[in-house]
Amino acid sequence: MQYGPAVRRRKLGAELRALRGLAGLTSGEAAARVGWHQSKVSRIETGRSGVRASDVRLLLEAYDVEDPQLRELLVALAGGDDETGRHHWWHAYRGLLPPAYRDFISLESQACRVRTLETTVVPGLLQTPDYARAVTRAALGGLPEEQVEALVQVRLARQDVLRNNPPLRLSVILDEAVLRRQVGGPEVLAGQMRRLLEAARLPQVRVQVLPFAAGEHIGLIGSFVILSFPNISDLDVVVLDHLTSSLYLERKEDLKAYTNAFNSLQGKALSVKDSMDFIAGLGDGA
Repeated sequence: MQYGPAVRRRKLGAELRALRGLAGLTSGEAAARVGWHQSKVSRIETGRSGVRASDVRLLLEAYDVEDPQLRELLVALAGGDDETGRHHWWHAYRGLLPPAYRDFISLESQACRVRTLETTVVPGLLQTPDYARAVTRAALGGLPEEQVEALVQVRLARQDVLRNNPPLRLSVILDEAVLRRQVGGPEVLAGQMRRLLEAARLPQVRVQVLPFAAGEHIGLIGSFVILSFPNISDLDVVVLDHLTSSLYLERKEDLKAYTNAFNSLQGKALSVKDSMDFIAGLGDGA
């Protein structure tokens, strides 16, 4: 169990070590190519030290890595700008967003698939502005209104991943409590129900409801998110949110356990069609 930056360093280092191996270079030969000491390459590969995006680009050039998607992902793991040198949009909110949230947004922006169980609120990628506003005010009581609005804008900007080409594939399991909790009041909740129905019609989005009638289930452990990435399955990670931080689980056994849990919950949840009918019924009564 690690915090986001440590996970990113280790995963990035492991991938760079694998790419060096594919290039047929020793760590000393790689260091010579980029003008470094061999110990710097070793520290990066073992995740003992951070690495700048510019250093990642140097290593990728040395290893003749040309795949643009892979290059962009690895640069993002280093916390850097994209291949054109442009800042990622969340850099503009550095003074507002805690590092753990920036790390999560960075990983989410590069993921190809997200699977999430939500037991308390609608996931941020599907929230309406009014719903996001109510959640933010409740979670961060006393925050100045301009900061609340800025955080809502961050939440909405994150949703662009669903409109990317290719779009993020999103699978969501919602506990029935999420749909019945009067976040923001009846009108806000009714608008959120309509948004869920709109999202569920997108080919890349799958929404299922886990009804109270399902009884006890493994999801009682709480909400979690599984992030998966293109090209590199070893980068997959489970994210658990806490009040003041997020924790990342990266061991293969952890990923397997949470993947199995998600698959089990999908089996207990209503089908996609029945889930949409369930949400529509609640929306009519909101």
